[in-house]
Amino acid sequence: MDRANQERPLVPEDRQEPTDSAPIETLLPPQQEEAAAPQLIAAELPTETAPGEEAVAVESEQLSAGAASPEEPPAVEPTSSEAEASSGEPAAAQPAPASEPAAEEAFSEEPPAAELAPGGVPHEELAPEEAVASAASPPEEPVAPPAEIPKPWLRHYPPEIPASLDYPNHGIPQFLINAVEKFPANEAVHFLGKSLTYRELYDHTCRLANGLISLGINRGDRVAIMLPNCPQAVISYYAALMIGAVVVQTNPLYVERELEHQLKDSGATTIITVDLFYERVANVRGEFPEAGPLPKLKNVIITSLKDGLPFPKNLLYPLKQRKEGFKADIPYGRHGVVAYRKLLASSSNLPVITDIHGSDLAQLQYTGGTTGTPKGVMLTHRNLVANTMQTSAWCYKVKDGYERFLAVLPLFHVFGLTVLMNFSVMRAGSLVLLPRFETETVLDTISRQQPTLFPGAPTMYVALINHKKSATTDLSSIEACISGSAALPLEVQEQFEKMTGGKLIEGYGLTEASPVTHANLIWGKRKIGTIGMPFPDTEVAIFSPDGRPLPVREVGELVIRGPQVMKGYWNNPKESEIVLRGGWLHTGDLGYMDEDGYFTIVDRIKDVIIAGGFNIYPREVEEVLYEHPAVMEATVLGVKDPYRGETVKAFIVLKKGSTVSAAQLDVWCRQRLASFKVPHLYEFRDSLPKTMIGKVLKRKLLEELEKEQ
Repeated sequence: MDRANQERPLVPEDRQEPTDSAPIETLLPPQQEEAAAPQLIAAELPTETAPGEEAVAVESEQLSAGAASPEEPPAVEPTSSEAEASSGEPAAAQPAPASEPAAEEAFSEEPPAAELAPGGVPHEELAPEEAVASAASPPEEPVAPPAEIPKPWLRHYPPEIPASLDYPNHGIPQFLINAVEKFPANEAVHFLGKSLTYRELYDHTCRLANGLISLGINRGDRVAIMLPNCPQAVISYYAALMIGAVVVQTNPLYVERELEHQLKDSGATTIITVDLFYERVANVRGEFPEAGPLPKLKNVIITSLKDGLPFPKNLLYPLKQRKEGFKADIPYGRHGVVAYRKLLASSSNLPVITDIHGSDLAQLQYTGGTTGTPKGVMLTHRNLVANTMQTSAWCYKVKDGYERFLAVLPLFHVFGLTVLMNFSVMRAGSLVLLPRFETETVLDTISRQQPTLFPGAPTMYVALINHKKSATTDLSSIEACISGSAALPLEVQEQFEKMTGGKLIEGYGLTEASPVTHANLIWGKRKIGTIGMPFPDTEVAIFSPDGRPLPVREVGELVIRGPQVMKGYWNNPKESEIVLRGGWLHTGDLGYMDEDGYFTIVDRIKDVIIAGGFNIYPREVEEVLYEHPAVMEATVLGVKDPYRGETVKAFIVLKKGSTVSAAQLDVWCRQRLASFKVPHLYEFRDSLPKTMIGKVLKRKLLEELEKEQ
């Protein structure tokens, strides 16, 4: 994309203040079990119309499904703020300055084979169940860690990446202000044929910010945003932050129970959503909202996906909706229900200047949905500014006003929010938005829009590699991809890099760290199988259950501290203390560091399978299954076993046209894993349950298993 005219916009001096198929479960044949028995015993311890209409028909299906579960692997789960003293609400937790939560996102290069034992970890552990369990909770008498932690990774930083950055004491909206001052005519957002320049994006943002003020929304009020990827999602985010409000990103897939919990827990006074989701919001509020379960929710701002579409798609989209049976019955003017377009049209576009400091609370990002009741992660402006700047420093070849970011990852997820929206705006890039992940649509978009950066999840890259059109589609514009949410199999990395000519690296992060903390170098030394090195200003260590730093190559809990680490959990001081103890963010992930400062994640502490006294790491078994040419997706769980306590069960999704039996997979695994790690049960499925960022919902699989028992 050519550089645009770098004129400065005219900014007035007047400022206003403010799908699963029936599963097939396969047990190993008795003969194989019998043949394997001696090894197991020895290894175990006891214990298609008019052209215009056709186009909108296809796209409206994508849009309408923007909050529906993807039919294919979805697109993509990497310090302080003011307490609400005058709100009369419970005070927000204020834990130690840096780090530690229930880790959720994984964003790996394998150390040389000679460095590891056959299992892929430094050594086999015969640790009892208590040893793993103890790592998930704080010890009664923790050992004080040393103030200084070795940082061997710094010597492997290329000259272009500094060890430390200078973080300005401003809010996230400053990124947008800087971009419109330097590149006002550049494309900021592209959505299914419609573009907004930075000047237009800023105008819309200021109008909405003034509109929010007119509705009585004040600094510190929580504003929920429940939108799929569309221009309104970007505008709403920066407008809310511009007036000093706190954004509550809300997953459009939430059912009423989940939506009610998040809106009630956050104390949201306003929600911005699309007409498709209004009924859900109305049901949660009740017939008489003022007396319903969410009395604090005073404003419901309703937009439509047609508001972001170009002509004539914006006229054809409602016709398509009606044809499909959707009729928007929205009581505008009653119960605080407001039309987004009218609010913008009636509001001033004068800049709203709010004195925002880095320590101010920017958003509540709910996490934990894959493991339990979601908790509100308090992320400050400093947290988000820092992580965006760290990501930018890591991607040091990125050019201001030039890059095109393919945004298939949902912007309501912290990974998409940081590495797509905030990063793109900081570097005055173009954000190419897609409302959902559909393999063919993504391939066509890459070919037509020529994105240079494509953050995603392993399941996305797997789907693209295996699509029949991938071999004939021009994907050469892609220069760099950061993969997150789950482990990146080596085979996927190699195939995608060969297919695009770009770089695909694995990183790591979690919501509580805004989210990215580690990544392999994009242009430099990579170690396959690792999550790479810590970002600038990010301290990382491996701790034993009693809080002692462990030496190189010893497995323990990954702990983190840095400017991107959350302030704590909203209204949950107890959980905050557990996760942010001793100034460190305790991730709940097991891993180790090598001599060069590259980190490897072994698995989640809670996911470790203990069979016959042996620790079995699901990630290790999954890697072996992914290597099989017939396997497209695999996940491994521990299931109850009367003899071993737990045994290994594998859930398999095969590549189209491929076949493999449980017995054949057993042979494959036994050639590559110690016998006690080999799955005893195999279940073949058409798909696996996933979050919108492509993370397999192991909790959902466990719930299904419990119902069967």
